Amino acid sequence: MNTSWQRRAAARPRAVEAARLILLFAGTVGGVFLTRAVMPEPPAAWPGIALSAVACAALYRRRTHPLHVLAVTTLCTMAEGALGYLMTLLLMGPLLVAQYVTNLRTPRRTAWNSALAAAAGMVVTGVFLTTLHNSLILAVVNPVAWVLLCAALGSYIRVRREYAAARAEHADRQREEEARHRVIQERMRIARELHDVVAHHLTLADAQAGTAAHLARTHPDQALEIIAKLPETTAAALRELKATVGLLRQDTDPADDLAPAPGLRHLPDLVDACAAAGLDVTVTVEGRARRLTPVLDLTAYRIIQEALTNATKHAATRAARVRLSYTSRFLTLTIANDTAPGRPAATAGPGGGFGLLSMRERATSAGGTFQAGHRPHGGFEVACSLPLDPHDDSLDESTAP
Repeated sequence: MNTSWQRRAAARPRAVEAARLILLFAGTVGGVFLTRAVMPEPPAAWPGIALSAVACAALYRRRTHPLHVLAVTTLCTMAEGALGYLMTLLLMGPLLVAQYVTNLRTPRRTAWNSALAAAAGMVVTGVFLTTLHNSLILAVVNPVAWVLLCAALGSYIRVRREYAAARAEHADRQREEEARHRVIQERMRIARELHDVVAHHLTLADAQAGTAAHLARTHPDQALEIIAKLPETTAAALRELKATVGLLRQDTDPADDLAPAPGLRHLPDLVDACAAAGLDVTVTVEGRARRLTPVLDLTAYRIIQEALTNATKHAATRAARVRLSYTSRFLTLTIANDTAPGRPAATAGPGGGFGLLSMRERATSAGGTFQAGHRPHGGFEVACSLPLDPHDDSLDESTAP
């Protein structure tokens, strides 16, 4: 029932406004007759009723012209006091409503200046115009207190609304900043995935094609064997690229339809792909292999993949060493190879590729550390330390040597 009345009121705002003013006018008229009931020499009723009607009618414009309405209601109330009516709460109803709306809708300085002006009008009425000189509380203190109380209430409600609006605006800006930050992070993640997929597989395909061309005349059988494996490399590149781009095109959660993300369990396949490109990779596991979270598993795999891709392009000897060291708190990855003289490893930055930058970002996002550089005795080494959950001691046999 309450909801039904609210809908009806929202559909008929003018009728609701008229009903409010009629009720207020009835209360003000009640104040007029209250004066006639308690005063020994009551004034006539019709002047009070007429002034009350004018004051209540002026309230119809209180939202658009609050200062003008306040002036009209103040003058009407002062006139009623001068005619001998008691300045009761009922009789001052239009003035109090106008003062509340003025403090609610006008600037702070203007609102309080108007409140002081209305209070001064009540003082003038109580001291010089009314016949109740023997009761300053009824003639002065009571009207001034009601005016200032309504002004304070209107200012309080205005401050609360401004505060709520400021909080809502701040929340909107914060949501926009968070959304923009998430978009940037997602773009960086997608960029890393595309770089790892394209760079790794195309580098292997290029290395396989170059090796096959080199062996075509001297060892045609080996060249044909390498060429036979080349479609597998390109097919893997297309498959991962299609999965990544297809993820961007979907507007729903495709988690149920996607294949599991690559991890250290796919390390043997990665080693075989590098071997087909002419890079001999040796994998060593130290400590007990721990079961990794999906994010940490993908991070470790991508770092090894990118490091071996760089080794395929820059190694002097066609060999690389991968070491996985498990402790109670960390997984340490070390990928080392010998670089060709005069061919430094690719660096992150303009003109140097994004391999090292991608690896560093992945390690940092997982809470780990990353170092890469030339070794003192020659060659290049990538070292990464990823944190493990010390409370999760479950083993993972998929990465055992």
